[in-house]
Amino acid sequence: MSKRAQAVLAMVLTIALWGATFVVVKDALGYASVFVFMAIRFGLAAVVMGAMYRSAIGGMSRPELRAGIEIGLFLFAGYALQNTGLLYTTASKSAFITGSAVVLVPVLTFLLWRQHVHPGAWFGAIGALLGLFCITVPPDTGLTGFTQLNHGDTLTMAGAAMFALHIIFIGRYSGKHSVGALSFVQVAATAILSVAAIPVFHYAAWEGVRLNWNWRLALALLVTGVFGTAIAFSVQVWSQRYLTPSYTGVLLTLEPVFAVTTSFLWLGERLSGRALLGSCLILAGILVAELKGPAQAAVDSPGPVTTPES
Repeated sequence: MSKRAQAVLAMVLTIALWGATFVVVKDALGYASVFVFMAIRFGLAAVVMGAMYRSAIGGMSRPELRAGIEIGLFLFAGYALQNTGLLYTTASKSAFITGSAVVLVPVLTFLLWRQHVHPGAWFGAIGALLGLFCITVPPDTGLTGFTQLNHGDTLTMAGAAMFALHIIFIGRYSGKHSVGALSFVQVAATAILSVAAIPVFHYAAWEGVRLNWNWRLALALLVTGVFGTAIAFSVQVWSQRYLTPSYTGVLLTLEPVFAVTTSFLWLGERLSGRALLGSCLILAGILVAELKGPAQAAVDSPGPVTTPES
């Protein structure tokens, strides 16, 4: 098997894992509160990545540390909103809404910095927006349905915006700093912020501290922390040596598809006809945006699709 074929297979398996994590996390949140789960998940990932990237971390500069922390703020916000949203919405809907982050990147880039956006990216954004409308707005309510949005869907949309900003700022820093250093710092920062959020949300009565150890929770932490974050990201970096960004971007559209399949098999979740239409529109929007513009990062991964050698 050629290196390119190995890279394609590795990326598909990695994307399947990322898709499955939506279901895994939703199940795990039945045994642990959001920030307790995040603290353990990213703490475990930081330990593994610290061992993997120890040489890059040892030579880390202050600018790299600052950049990693800045990226970590958006990563933390994205996961906090997404995971909290999973308490109130389905894993399938969460996956498709989160996937829209890829389409939001050129839109936010234009709104914040007035950078030129390819027309294909605008068409992709419109398709994704229509898809989100079908998935999240109750049928037979028209535009007034925006006032009846599911709380979980709203939180997940906000999380998608944070993931889009995460992608944007990774793009700004990844060409200037070590991939290993940035990857470790952002994951470690997310772990530290999650730990800090536990008492804040507890004493503010926003979320109580909850941790019920069992094999399902332990398996979820192993899958998401070690395999879904530390190892999967390393596989992604290796695969990108043999795949173009555009090809990888197209492969990433499989993530919500894997999430829906896993949701159906594991949780018995089903998409309605309207939600299925919306999902297809989002997928089409992502495909158009990826094929007509630069590929971006996986929305459930802690790093960029295109990374420099380090």
